Amino acid sequence: MDAISGFEAVDALVRRIFFVEDVTYGTESQGFILRYRGRLADADSEAAYDRLAGGLAPLGLIPLFRIEEGRHVILIVNKPPAPSLSNPRVNLVLFILTAASVLVSGAMYGMDQPLPGGFWAAAGALIARGWPFAVSLIAILGAHELGHYIAGRRHGVHVTLPYFIPLPFSPFGTMGAFINMKEVPKNKRVLLDIGIAGPLAGLAVTLPVLLLGLSLSRLEPLPAPGAAMIGGTLEGNSILYLLMKYLVFGQLLPAPASTGGLPAALYWLRYYFTGSPLPLGGMDVMLHPVAWAGWAGLLVTSLNLIPAGQLDGGHVMYVLFGKQRLRRWLPFVLAALVILGFFWTGWYIWAAIIFFLGRAYAEPLDQITELDPARRRLAIFVLILFFLIFIPVPLVIF
Repeated sequence: MDAISGFEAVDALVRRIFFVEDVTYGTESQGFILRYRGRLADADSEAAYDRLAGGLAPLGLIPLFRIEEGRHVILIVNKPPAPSLSNPRVNLVLFILTAASVLVSGAMYGMDQPLPGGFWAAAGALIARGWPFAVSLIAILGAHELGHYIAGRRHGVHVTLPYFIPLPFSPFGTMGAFINMKEVPKNKRVLLDIGIAGPLAGLAVTLPVLLLGLSLSRLEPLPAPGAAMIGGTLEGNSILYLLMKYLVFGQLLPAPASTGGLPAALYWLRYYFTGSPLPLGGMDVMLHPVAWAGWAGLLVTSLNLIPAGQLDGGHVMYVLFGKQRLRRWLPFVLAALVILGFFWTGWYIWAAIIFFLGRAYAEPLDQITELDPARRRLAIFVLILFFLIFIPVPLVIF
């Protein structure tokens, strides 16, 4: 097909769905072959996109729907090459290594007795002590990533199997897991579905795991002020975590010996955001390994829902408010993380990551099609969920 007949074919397809005001020939440096400006003839922009994309596919082209200066814009670009296939053996090897690493971390959690002598005896003890934590945490991480995977496949987006990341001799034994989305999602609806499927699926496993773990945990007194303490830790609280402990134990934990003369509401507000003063001499729940895995699931989900960049929370904010608003809010997200860093230094690392990577967004092919009302409500619900599970001070060491 020569250039003239090719243009005529494309032009005829575009004018079936679009009232054209002007047409511009593009170059490779401009990132498009043709640019049409005007407005869509059909209010159903999603159907219009599908119709045009189907017509352009035999020509090796795809459309991009954009909005510029209040006008609808269609960019015609070359269809990208098909994504390369990933090697599932890599996923399997990483999963096995992560499972082993998490098993060891679970066995070491709260261990108060040495391992027996001999390789097989020690290995058996590690498995017996570590499997409740390992199975719980792997199930949570796996559910999160499989949520993304299933949603991506349902929408025809090429996504990889989950990559688990081992981190031996750490509190959790892993840095989590991720999938790689190898194709650009069609529109904001698809991006939202893929983005929130992971956190919702992960929480669907996390919450029953946490409830089970808390029911297996016990209350114990914390060391008194001035007592000899070496390497003690207190896990941080989210609003949901506080409520779940209240549901199981009938009180807010950790319960301080004294609020220092403050009203209870002010004491808990300060403790929630700063992790201080330490409630020494009070009571707290000594987490069973299953509860520790459930708490880790809450932490991982809340980190993924931070509203920035290509994190799940960034996808939600993008589809709700658009890229320009999200960029204006980024400094406030960074400032909040830096302030929280005074109380948990790990937030400085997250602030640095988001500073350097938080400006990239997963922009869909069709940016004209907006969320339908049901998805908009779901996106708002997920943002509210983020504030319920966010842990301002994840760990306090004393």
